[in-house]
Amino acid sequence: MFGLLLALILAITSTAQAADEQSALSNGGSQDSAEEMIDPFGRQTPRSTVQGFIKALAENNASLAANYLSLNSGENSVESVRQLKLALDTGGRLNPELQIDNTSSGNLADQLPPTLEKVGTITAPDQVIDIVLVRKVSEHGGQYWQISSETLQAIRDSNIAAKPSLIDKYTLKPLQDKMVGGYNLADIFAVFLLAIVCIAASYVFFAVLYFIIKAYYPKVRNKPLPIDIKFILPLALVMTSLILYEVMVFAGVSVTVREPVNRIKDIIGWFASTWLLLRVVDAIFSRAERQSYKKNQTERVSILSLLHKIIKTLLLILASIFIFGNLGFDLTTGIAALGVGGLALALGAQKMIENLVGSVVVVADQPVRVGDYCKFGDLEGTVVDIGIRSTRLRTLNRTIVTVPNGEFSSMSIENFASRDMYHFLHNIYIKRNVDATTLENFLKEMEEFLEEHEFTNSEWTQVRIAELRQDSMVIEFRAYIYASGADEFYDKQTQLLIEILKEIESYPIEHALATQRMIVESPDKDNATSMLQVGEDKG
Repeated sequence: MFGLLLALILAITSTAQAADEQSALSNGGSQDSAEEMIDPFGRQTPRSTVQGFIKALAENNASLAANYLSLNSGENSVESVRQLKLALDTGGRLNPELQIDNTSSGNLADQLPPTLEKVGTITAPDQVIDIVLVRKVSEHGGQYWQISSETLQAIRDSNIAAKPSLIDKYTLKPLQDKMVGGYNLADIFAVFLLAIVCIAASYVFFAVLYFIIKAYYPKVRNKPLPIDIKFILPLALVMTSLILYEVMVFAGVSVTVREPVNRIKDIIGWFASTWLLLRVVDAIFSRAERQSYKKNQTERVSILSLLHKIIKTLLLILASIFIFGNLGFDLTTGIAALGVGGLALALGAQKMIENLVGSVVVVADQPVRVGDYCKFGDLEGTVVDIGIRSTRLRTLNRTIVTVPNGEFSSMSIENFASRDMYHFLHNIYIKRNVDATTLENFLKEMEEFLEEHEFTNSEWTQVRIAELRQDSMVIEFRAYIYASGADEFYDKQTQLLIEILKEIESYPIEHALATQRMIVESPDKDNATSMLQVGEDKG
């Protein structure tokens, strides 16, 4: 599975890169003109401009970072970069990456001029400054984005001054001014501690809230709280993903560390949200299944089980899309480019699609439900699960048989659980020495006995002569017995047979038993033949 996922990611990435290259070639008309159109600093889109600027700050390269600023002639580029970084560190909030437009034209629906793009805000002591990008055109006709001069001027006018942050006050001295991979070690350690504190505080908060609600909920609703304690951890992670960014801003974490952590935080937030939603879905469907059993609506269980699995699968797919989007994969381009591959995959997955359609047919048509005892093909068993791909049944030998739903839905299925009555059919053999009048009364009175018995009903009750043999008569007893299951039917059948035998004892009728005869020839002088009879004749 991991290898398949990795191959898919590489295919999507390579396809997207090929599409971008083809687009650049078509715009320029030749390889040389395409290279001229590509901005050397990667400022083609608002998102790439923000990413490039943060990367330049992390490398502590002021001259490179200045290329992302729209500076007027004569302005000190290094000082402008320093002031902007200070403003971002003390109160800057950049929009999440997925919310920053990644096209060269920018977001045309943001109620701003086409050449401007808002990507965040800076909270100054007396005002809130919008971080706005401006689109410009190079000498070769290529378009690129820079942080606008109006934003830089507003920062200069706000007189944002450096203040000791919580990290500066409480960070261990050995960690100060230490760099790891271009990031300040003190900031990394602070983010780690802040994340642990946020998770712990959120967990304690929700745990206390849970136990308070658990104590008072039964008193108000007269039933136990339907929420389990396992909801607390995913809730704590979701809360942490919501508050961690603001906590980092308040603690004074540098923007060069904050933005990469913000991406990781968003990924964890999506993961935790998916985890929480899966818990909620499990709780909802578990409750619905319990209610179905309680109300004797077992036909709903199979539908609920299938819907449960489909919803969980869709949630996982959506979560994967958002997580890979936060990791930087352009899934839209990749999925569009995989159209031909998707067709080939669909052709190769005919069996899987057939089984999926079969599961819908089994659930919708309901030839069987979970818990039903049925006969299918040459096997018999109890349905234990109807899944998306297959149906599982437990046989009389206590083994599990898995049948693909595409095959199972096309089988001739005999559902024993659906019958409302059980067929009682037995034969009794009597000797032929009974006279006709006695036999007639016997048949009539035994039929009345069956009709009036508490176990039978009037659907089809009959006592008749089924066959006249040379040595006996076959008397057939036929009726239907009400029973909720096979166990109850067999108990009632045994009791009814015993009562029938007791009734027969009151008539001058004999049971025809099996006969064994042994013929022995002895070579005496008269060549006599003797015969030994064992048991009784049937006639």
